[in-house]
Amino acid sequence: MKRTLFHWPLDPGSREVRLVLGEKRLAFVAAQLDFPADQGKLQQMNPSARPPVLREEEPGETRIICESLAIIAYLEETKTTHSLLPDTAMQRAEVRRLQSWFAEKFQSEVLGLILYERIEKPMLGLGSPDAAAMREGKRNLRQHLGYLQSLIAARNWLAGDMLSLADLAAMASLSCLDYFGDVPFEEFPIFKNWYVRLKSRPSFRPLLDDSFPGIAPAPQYSDLDF
Repeated sequence: MKRTLFHWPLDPGSREVRLVLGEKRLAFVAAQLDFPADQGKLQQMNPSARPPVLREEEPGETRIICESLAIIAYLEETKTTHSLLPDTAMQRAEVRRLQSWFAEKFQSEVLGLILYERIEKPMLGLGSPDAAAMREGKRNLRQHLGYLQSLIAARNWLAGDMLSLADLAAMASLSCLDYFGDVPFEEFPIFKNWYVRLKSRPSFRPLLDDSFPGIAPAPQYSDLDF
């Protein structure tokens, strides 16, 4: 089987799927999209024109799966080795609650402010980053980090005793901010230890090579012992 993931390097959903594929030891080709040049190509595969898109090709059959949560559910259901969901219904509910937290609450309160100002506004020619919006996003980030640290302090991993989709959802979002040096790790030492554990896993190493045109990553981004 040939498996190709069409992705954008600083899209949290794309990063989450890459981490899931890595943790499941599934070989794939990472096809990086160029925006806005590849927008039409992406829309041909996904009507919403949003990354990521997973394409699986076998003799006589090609499967296209769109949107990060749908891709992750598909992989968890069809590639059952190295499961990233715990055994009980209550534990799985907690994992999905935290997935939703990052897809909705963290996105709207943190990423939607910081990444929009840092990346989308310049790409769209909408002017310089708004300092007030950046401050609000960073203030919200500290509140989220305090909550995450309280969870990690009481558990081995974010949602319980095992590495799960919740950890990968968190890592996908937070690593986008780490790229710009926007995460105040020293204020949250328990959270930092959790982050270092994940950053050191083989599934994360390809993400350390990501780059965004015109913006170099912060010095600590590729440092596994920062």
